[in-house]
Amino acid sequence: MKTFCCERCEARVFFENDLCGACGAQLGYVPAEVAMASFEIDASGAMARLSPQHGAPLRRCANHAPPVTCNWMVDADDANDLCLSCRTTHTHPALGKPENGTYWASIEVAKRRLAYSLLSWGLPLPPKTEDPVNGVSFEFLEQIDPAKKVLTGHDEGVITLNVAEADDARREQVRAQMHEPYRTLLGHMRHEIGHYYWDRLIRGTAWTDRFRELFGDERMDYAQALQQHYTSPLADWQQRFVSAYASSHPWEDWAECWAHYMHLRDGLETAASWGLQLDHAVPGTAPVRAEAIAADDATLQAQVINTWLPVSQFINAMSRSLGNRDSYPFVMPDAVLEKIAFIHQVIGAGVRGEVAMNFGTVQAAPAPAPAAAPAEGVTA
Repeated sequence: MKTFCCERCEARVFFENDLCGACGAQLGYVPAEVAMASFEIDASGAMARLSPQHGAPLRRCANHAPPVTCNWMVDADDANDLCLSCRTTHTHPALGKPENGTYWASIEVAKRRLAYSLLSWGLPLPPKTEDPVNGVSFEFLEQIDPAKKVLTGHDEGVITLNVAEADDARREQVRAQMHEPYRTLLGHMRHEIGHYYWDRLIRGTAWTDRFRELFGDERMDYAQALQQHYTSPLADWQQRFVSAYASSHPWEDWAECWAHYMHLRDGLETAASWGLQLDHAVPGTAPVRAEAIAADDATLQAQVINTWLPVSQFINAMSRSLGNRDSYPFVMPDAVLEKIAFIHQVIGAGVRGEVAMNFGTVQAAPAPAPAAAPAEGVTA
C-alpha cells in the first residue's frame, strides 16, 4: 500500500484514518484517486475539500457511523449511500451482541484493504446487487447452532466468512489446531477473492490450458480431493506448492497463489513507498531497494527473488525482534514462482483488455430491503 499525507499539513496519515492527528482535518479515502483526501466542515455542514486541485464534491460512506466507521468517500451525486467496498457486503452479524459490532468493523477494515489493491490494479469489483451474474457478495455470519457450521468459502461470487475469524484469540486457536503457519482476516479475504477471480479470469477463457499445465485439471472431483488431502496429505508438497492446503486441488492451489501474489505485491508497494533499502540483504552485494511491481512487469519472478525475498526476510527478522512469529512464514519454490508470474500475466492482460474477462454488462438489480435474517446475521 502506498503512503498517505494530509492535504492540509502534509503530516503522515494512514489508510484507516478519518482524522488528521496533527491538524484536525477530516480525512477520507477516495478510491477513484487512490488517495487520501482532507476536508473541513463548512457552515452548512458540507465537507469542503482542502486540496486546491480537488475533483467532484464528495460525501462520506453511510457506514462511517459506528460500528463500521468506514472512511471511504462517495461522489456527492452518487445514488448509492455506501461506498463500493461496503456495497459488496450483503449480510453482517446481528448486532445484539456488542462483540459482533467489533468483529464486523475488523472484517470491513480487512475488506477495504483487499478492495484497495484490486481497484488500484484496475480489476472490476462489482457488487452482486449491481451485477447479479458476475458480481461479488460477502456474507459475514455468526455460528449459533453447533450443528450448523458456518464455513468460510466461496460459491459463485458469494464469499462467506465466519465472524469468529475476527476474534484474535479464537483465530489463533484454530491456527494452532490446524497446524497452520499463518491465518489472518486479510489472508482469508485474499484467498477467497482468488476463487472469485478464477471464475472471472480463467473459467472458459483462452487461459484454461495454461492454467491446467501449471496448477492441474480443476475438473477432478473437489470433495474427493479435499478428503484425500485431509486423510493422506501430500508428503513433499513443499517442492511444488506454497502451502500444504494448496496441494489439495488446483482451485485451492490457484487461490493460495493468488493470496500470496497479493501479499507480495502489496508488501513491495508498501516497502517502496516507505523508501526501504536493505544495505546488507546479501553480504558482499549491492543494496536492495524495494520497488513496487508494475502492471506490465515481465520480470516478476526475478523481482520476487531479488527484492521480495530479502524484504520478507527483513520483515520476519523485525517480527522476531518484537517477540512475534514470522509475518511471512513461507518459501516459494520455482514451481510456485511460475504460478505467481502466470497470475500477474493474467491480471495484466485482462486489465489492458488483451484477453476478455468474464464480466458482462453490469445490470442494476434492486437492493434487498433490510430485514432480519436468521440468527447468524442481518442483511446489510
